[in-house]
Amino acid sequence: MSDIEHQVTLWRDHMAKRAGVTAEEVDELEDHLRGHLEQLEASGLNEDEAFLVAVKRLGSQHDIAREFARENSQRLWKQLVLDGTEGPTRAKGDRGGWLPAVLFAVAGAALVKVPTLFGLTLTDDIEFYVRNASLLGLAAVAAYLLWRHRAPAASVISVAVAFGVLAVAANLFDSGNTDVLAMTALHVPIAVWIVVGLAYVSARWRETEARMDFLRFSGEFVIYMVLIATAGGILVGLVGAITELAGYDPSGFLTEWLIPCGAAGAVVIAAWLVEAKQAVVENMAPVLARTFTPLFTAAFLGLIAVVIASGNVADLDRDLLIACDAVLVVAVALVLYNLTARPANARHGWFDWIQLTLAGSALLLNAIALANIVARITDGWTFNRAVVVGGNVILLVNLAVSAWLLIQTVRERAGAVPRLERWQTAFIPVYAAWSLVVVLVLPPLFGLT
Repeated sequence: MSDIEHQVTLWRDHMAKRAGVTAEEVDELEDHLRGHLEQLEASGLNEDEAFLVAVKRLGSQHDIAREFARENSQRLWKQLVLDGTEGPTRAKGDRGGWLPAVLFAVAGAALVKVPTLFGLTLTDDIEFYVRNASLLGLAAVAAYLLWRHRAPAASVISVAVAFGVLAVAANLFDSGNTDVLAMTALHVPIAVWIVVGLAYVSARWRETEARMDFLRFSGEFVIYMVLIATAGGILVGLVGAITELAGYDPSGFLTEWLIPCGAAGAVVIAAWLVEAKQAVVENMAPVLARTFTPLFTAAFLGLIAVVIASGNVADLDRDLLIACDAVLVVAVALVLYNLTARPANARHGWFDWIQLTLAGSALLLNAIALANIVARITDGWTFNRAVVVGGNVILLVNLAVSAWLLIQTVRERAGAVPRLERWQTAFIPVYAAWSLVVVLVLPPLFGLT
């Protein structure tokens, strides 16, 4: 297959995945696309240039193709024209520059220090910051994405209201119960990040492809945050060491200013890097997926072997159950990450078998953990047990359907991968809903208010 035919195939696959688009419509659009290609090549453009211009031209003529041209032409095809030698020239009015990102980062750092105006410090009021860290830290990211993507007023209002609701939820119950505090600290950030996703996709939140874009954004965001955090840790260490050598105690400055303000600014810079340097991470994502998925699959199989070898599968230690739940979350995250890194024209291969093994082993581990938790409920329900059972049931449903769709993928059933994408992206609101249940519903249900 020639390079241009490969690009047309990718384009056709993308169009065929759109809900409500018939095969006849795709054929008709392909005919129009090829017509533009012939005219452009006849005018002297090479194949790569002709394809990019034809996609944009078709997008200006057909509503169905417009979304593809707007969202993918630069992100997926920019290397066809640029050849990886230089960055694209920003058009007038483009909001992708570094200066606005820095300004939003500064605003985020300032927002973290707002509570100090009311006498709240990290040293003396750690519980407040445990409850509200994600709200304070990610508000600037949501604002930046809304501004960057020129979100309509309805999206801005929705995100603002959602942040307000989560701020109330995070601080509504103050029973002094450490379990409630811990679960609030774990679940509020999940809901907050999903609200950031709403800011990212804006009015397109109903579209599967838009939610997939947010998952790609999330995976790439984590990569950049790890890199920034590594460099930041080195910086903090150097500042602390030099300050101590100079005869000063740096602990107050580091804990109250540098670390919290730096972290709040870093998340905005990471969001900017994801969008400004997408070509870099898009090349890394498949490599990372194919490196870590086999390793984690082997780790999951090893953990199952350890559990079985313990000889007490029905009565596992509490700490081991916590470890099982942690790796289940990793399994779901890897399935999502692999979807975002999967090329549109990818065919069934060995990696699909590894993904299926990953999902299957995680499903077995989930079943073992859930059986142990349910067995403990004979002693009575508690807040922690309700949270863990609910979370495990959600993961069990997700993994079971994902494993079934991965089986369909391995068997090369038509549409299996798009159905897996729709299933995973449609499940995102479930995580947000369960987080709110944990924070708002379960504490009063168990009298922990």
